[in-house]
Amino acid sequence: MSAGSPGAARPTGRAEVWDVAIVGAGPAGLAAAAAALAEGARVAVIDSAEQPGGQFWRHRSEAAAQETGVPDDGALHHGWSEYLSLRAAFDLGIATERLDYFPTTSVWMARADSPGFTLFVAPAHGGVGGGSGGLGGPARGAVRARRLVLATGGYDRQIPIPGWDLPGVMAAGGIQGFVKQNGMLPGRRFVIGGTGPFLLPVAANIVQSGGEVAAVCESASLAGWIPRAHRAAGVPAKALEGAGYAWTFLRARIPYRVRTVVTEILGDGRVEAVRTARVAADGSVVAGSSRLIEGVDGVGLGWGFTPQLELPLQLGAATAQDVDGSLIAVVDEAQRSSVPGLLLAGEITGVGGSVLAVLEGRIAGRQAAREALGAAPTAIPRAELRAVRRQRSFAEAMHLAHPVPAGWADRVTDETIACRCEEVRVGEIRRTRDDMAGDDARTQKGVTRAGMGWCQGRVCGYAVSCLADAGSGSGAPAAESLAQASKRPVAQPVPLSALLGLED
Repeated sequence: MSAGSPGAARPTGRAEVWDVAIVGAGPAGLAAAAAALAEGARVAVIDSAEQPGGQFWRHRSEAAAQETGVPDDGALHHGWSEYLSLRAAFDLGIATERLDYFPTTSVWMARADSPGFTLFVAPAHGGVGGGSGGLGGPARGAVRARRLVLATGGYDRQIPIPGWDLPGVMAAGGIQGFVKQNGMLPGRRFVIGGTGPFLLPVAANIVQSGGEVAAVCESASLAGWIPRAHRAAGVPAKALEGAGYAWTFLRARIPYRVRTVVTEILGDGRVEAVRTARVAADGSVVAGSSRLIEGVDGVGLGWGFTPQLELPLQLGAATAQDVDGSLIAVVDEAQRSSVPGLLLAGEITGVGGSVLAVLEGRIAGRQAAREALGAAPTAIPRAELRAVRRQRSFAEAMHLAHPVPAGWADRVTDETIACRCEEVRVGEIRRTRDDMAGDDARTQKGVTRAGMGWCQGRVCGYAVSCLADAGSGSGAPAAESLAQASKRPVAQPVPLSALLGLED
């Protein structure tokens, strides 16, 4: 089987209790699986996608590969050689019957047992479930393991903008995922707005795929890197990657505008134009800087990423607030959480990119396997710990240099949609905050229905928490409010049939 071939790996459903269960098959999950297998553990990997790779190494869907005839050769990916290496170990684990893989499968609830964990699973995306028997693979819709590694990743953080509910507006990561999975673009001419280095590969993928980028609007000033240059020097590969993007921007003549935000998205029934403006350090719009970009049919927005914490919170893992204001799960240097036997790796411990996720995944998988097998603990290699610290230091510098822009809440009108699922407007949230003491996500959800829809607050949770907290302005919301937005008894949408066969 060639790496990346759709549908090639399927579970057997043999084992009733695995040594290590891993949720998520992105960079952290694949690395955890490889490390646990190297220690001799029996491993189960559960993932909602058709094949391993996560969002970072997302592949063509089987249908898209057949329809477009475009090979998934890694052209749109970074770190492809790392993926091929991890995928080889993954496939060898399947071939030697030491790894069971459950694709297109969601974990909707996790429970700590004595000893170990039980994961309740269901078909992902309303499908029929992964593996040879769907829910018949894991016994009666459950996976049991002595140790658990969660590597569930994150998703684009969003803040509302007038007009962001128009068709053609997507998360920046959604555009990239669309291109990688379908081999085509969801539009022709795009504006990319938000903050952070992730905007660069999104724009690059668009031009690689034959589209046009009218502008990349970075809300931060790159001067924010000056006092943190030493942290960037610790990971020179990032500088090389940035140079590659700079060359792509020059070659494709992509305008890159710093201290610039998208203030309004315009269109009749779909995106047609975007209004931008320069902002001062306090977030106020610079007079006379407004600019209209017409002939646009796609907009990508992203202000960093939000860790996906439903399962860690279900299990009672300790959390903290990161320097970028997001809620993260707390781990020690061996990736152990506050819950015995539960290890965490990747973006849920703090957004830091694929290289850091792989490092953390290796540590977590090795630790989990040794604990499950009763092996004597071993010290983590110093070189590995140093590499983690360098990557984490760079991530912290990135967050500080690319914050969510100040003043964004002052630029949205009362008529701006805040919760797209339930069509709750900013004015409703402000009135609930001011008139009914609705200063947290839970109260807002109960009164306005913000966060009550299909996404359960994944898209609007951060912004609603900011708007509800009158003391925060548009700064980082309270950690308690963020936790409320992420606590979900049912972690993922599931069909009712998933509940019928439960043992208890």
